[in-house]
Parts: sequence; C-alpha cells; structure tokens
Amino acid sequence: MLETGSFVQLSETLLSAQPAPAPQPLTHSARLWLPKRVLFTPDALDEPFGQQMYERVRAHDLEIEVLKSNRLTGLRGADVRETYRNAKNTLAVVCAPPGALKLQPTPPSADWQMNLAEGCPAHCQYCYLAGSLQGPPVVRAYANLPKLLAGTAAYEQAGRSTSFEVSCYTDVLGIEHLTGSLAECIRYYGEREGARLRFVSKYDAVGSLLDLPHHGHTRARFSLNAEPIARRLEGGTASVEARLRALRQLALPRQQGGGGYPVGVVLAPIMPIPEWRAHYTALLDRLAATLDFDCDLTVEMISHRFTPGSKDVLLQWYPNTSLDLEEAGRAVKRNKFGGTKYVYQPEDMRTLKQFFFAEWQRRFPRAPIQYWT
Repeated sequence: MLETGSFVQLSETLLSAQPAPAPQPLTHSARLWLPKRVLFTPDALDEPFGQQMYERVRAHDLEIEVLKSNRLTGLRGADVRETYRNAKNTLAVVCAPPGALKLQPTPPSADWQMNLAEGCPAHCQYCYLAGSLQGPPVVRAYANLPKLLAGTAAYEQAGRSTSFEVSCYTDVLGIEHLTGSLAECIRYYGEREGARLRFVSKYDAVGSLLDLPHHGHTRARFSLNAEPIARRLEGGTASVEARLRALRQLALPRQQGGGGYPVGVVLAPIMPIPEWRAHYTALLDRLAATLDFDCDLTVEMISHRFTPGSKDVLLQWYPNTSLDLEEAGRAVKRNKFGGTKYVYQPEDMRTLKQFFFAEWQRRFPRAPIQYWT
C-alpha cells in the first residue's frame, strides 16, 4: 500500500524537526529511581508488608517522613510544572482503599487489572496515565498488597487460566528496588494453578527476579519502540538495548543462567515517524537476534492514540514535546460512555498493521500476535 494522504503528513510532522538518529543504538541501563521524598502513612506501617517496604527504603539511605494521618497533603507546587516535578520525585507508601478489592476487567491485555501501585517514575511524553489518575502523579505503592492478592482468588474461574495485569498504572520494575511488590506477586501467582500474572516494563533491573519460583505462571513483557521514539520520548527509562538484554535474561532457561519465564513484547506506541519502516525493521531484527533460542514469546501491538484530556495534561507536563498531538489527520473513536479518542485514519492503520503482522510472522512464526489496537 502506498504512503499517501494523511499518512505522509503524519510522518512528516512527528519528530520532523529532530536530527537523524545516531547509527548506533543507545545501550544504557536505567538509573535506579531514588525519590527525594518518601512518605509512609500510619496505616501503611501497620501492615507487615509495609514494614518490609520501610526497610527496603532505609537500605537505600532515603529520608523517610511518617505522616500523622492517612491523607497525602502538600503535594502541589506553585504551578503545574512544579507540581509535576515534585510528584515525580515522591514515593508514598499507602494502603489501597477498599474499592481496590473490586477488580476491573482490562481486555485485551488481561482478564483483570490488579494494581500494586499507581504512578510511574518514568517521563514518557506520550504517557497513558496523563488524565487518568487523580491528583499529582505521585507514585503510590500499596502496603496491603498481600490482602489485595488474596482477594484475586475470587476472580479465578474453574477450568481455565485467569490472567491478572499489574502494570496498568505503574512501571512495576521501575519501583521494585524500593517496594519488592513485583516479587511478592510472582511468588503468589506461582502457587496459583488457575491464575497467571502479567507485567510490562521499560526498565531492566531483572536480577532479583531470576530465581523466583514463578513456575511459568508469570509472563514478563517489555515495551519496545523504534530508536528515535525511545530516545526522545521515553525519559528516565532503560535504553531499548538494555531492555532487550533484560528480556533475554528472563527468557533464557534456568540451566543457562536465565529466569525461564514466558516472555512478551509490547510494541507501543507505534508511530509513523519519518522512515518508520526502516526504524521498526531494525528493531525487529535486533529482537530476533536477542531471542535466538526457543522460548515462549507473545507480542501486543498498540498504535499511538490520545484523548482531549490526556493531550491537555501532556502539554502542561511537556510543553516543548515533539510528540504529534494534532487532531488534524486523525480519526475520532468514541467509547460506549461517549469518550473521545484520536487514532490514526483507517487506511493508515491498515498500512501499519499489514507491515507489522508480516514482519513479525516472518521472524517469529510460532509467537502469537495477541492483538492489534
């Protein structure tokens, strides 16, 4: 299919003012997120798992503030930008509210959404959390996680595997060194015959996960993107090369020093940047070279989209972003509640989908494409 109409306009707009990417990909690991402010509520410290988090934070020599009440206050700055900076440097360990025990379905990613935290330490300029969380984007980690996990048993269905996604509102690996929450989930679901855990990350510190008793019940996925997108729009994360190394570590069999996990790739958000075919071809070639052994692999493909609300928040957080947030050339998609989302035009989506399906199946014929959206 020819690249015509709005498709070319989008390609020429997004990142067009940026220089061509360096020929060699970046290789850096993500720096450990060490927030400048760590808050614990009294209820969180009453939880045994909250006490474990307290000790993990202390081990990183971070100053801890124990609040007098269970309310988080004083999080806002003088303006939106200061509020954002303060929030991104704050970890609050709290107890999830009772409503968190009532899980929400989250297709097509998984059957149910089970949050171990809300808020993310990364600085992705297309952030899907923008406009979807209440208040400043503080990382709120849940001290009553064992109680939340136990409650998920009621959602398991006899005779089939029930999947639980823990990455809807945070990057679980990006905060793991301070919380231990992902390991807690992996151990729990490793003992549940009828349940499966799913997480996705842009970080790469996977060493603590390699020897956990997951029993094949956790699918570890990494979000990957073309090199120009990752290096310009995904601040604070591991390089794509580091994510690929982490993916390989988790996928390798235990006898070869790996974690023996089922793994996955989330190609997201897919964007028709200039020379997008060449950039995404290079990414898929790098992935194929990384996974040069038999492993349990899946892929999810997600094209870029935004809502009016998320656009407004993102432009306040990242006023100088090169991200394409122009409604012109986009199609409008409405949900059953009347919400509006801007997606690529149908003909552009077909072009992208045909390319990715063909290129994926050529390299990974036994790795299923779980969905395209």
